[in-house]
Amino acid sequence: MRPALVPGDWLLVRRGATVHPGDLVVARLPGDPDRLIVKRAQWHGAGGWWLESDNQRASGRRDSWDFGPVDDIVGRVVLRYWPLLRRAPRKG
Repeated sequence: MRPALVPGDWLLVRRGATVHPGDLVVARLPGDPDRLIVKRAQWHGAGGWWLESDNQRASGRRDSWDFGPVDDIVGRVVLRYWPLLRRAPRKG
């Protein structure tokens, strides 16, 4: 989900919250319900929410282009709270 999120970010998720297009959501990965994914909700259709990664060119990216609409949304991301400050990589 770069650039919005990076590995190691902690998220506050509101379970059962109303989801709108453009929201970051936590959902269960279709075919592996024990695994949670964080994606951006695009639109809601008959089969559930169409979820996409922010970076479509990322290696290993998996989203609704791979598995279709998702109906098992856990909640909406309301806050990224750790790390408090991101540091730019040091050059040199």
